Amino acid sequence: MAKKKKKGMTTLEVVRAISQAASKSYDGYDGEGERIKVGLKREEGNPLLDKRVMDGFGVKFAGNKLCVTYHGEVSMKDLHRNGPKKFENEMEQTYKDIVKFIKKEYKKDTGKALALTSQGDADSLIQRMNSIRNWVQSSKWYKIGGVDSESVEPESERTVDDAIKKFLAQSSKKKPKNVTRKQPDRPGLGETDKG
Repeated sequence: MAKKKKKGMTTLEVVRAISQAASKSYDGYDGEGERIKVGLKREEGNPLLDKRVMDGFGVKFAGNKLCVTYHGEVSMKDLHRNGPKKFENEMEQTYKDIVKFIKKEYKKDTGKALALTSQGDADSLIQRMNSIRNWVQSSKWYKIGGVDSESVEPESERTVDDAIKKFLAQSSKKKPKNVTRKQPDRPGLGETDKG
């Protein structure tokens, strides 16, 4: 009996598996009573006794690229005390922890390894909420291994004009079969409506 060759995952299956892995990052406990550890600041300390830092991440896709977005609180006092270089290193470490979590959950769900290649440094924006609290919004791009850019790009170069022409070509002056009402008489050219 011949062995069947394992078929690779389609782009849609890879995207769904990554989304499923990222969805398991909620703040809480898994089914076995273990705390979910992603590597975020909200996991530090006791959730009932300590002041909690609210942070989290999300994922979005563009072709064969994955964008991991992070948002959380940052103290300007700590930022000024430690300096911007240390802050950048902390953000990069946060992204390493997030990617490690996504890869681990992806492997649990699919049984296959996920290759993510960094496409540069994190792009972070710090915004002031009040004199004490600040938000950081950051994003970092990764190339998804095993997903061809050709498989997610359109097969042909379509333009807006082509799409409009295709849409207009679908029009028809015929009435649908289920229309049973009579149309009222309309006045002709130069006549007035007497109704």
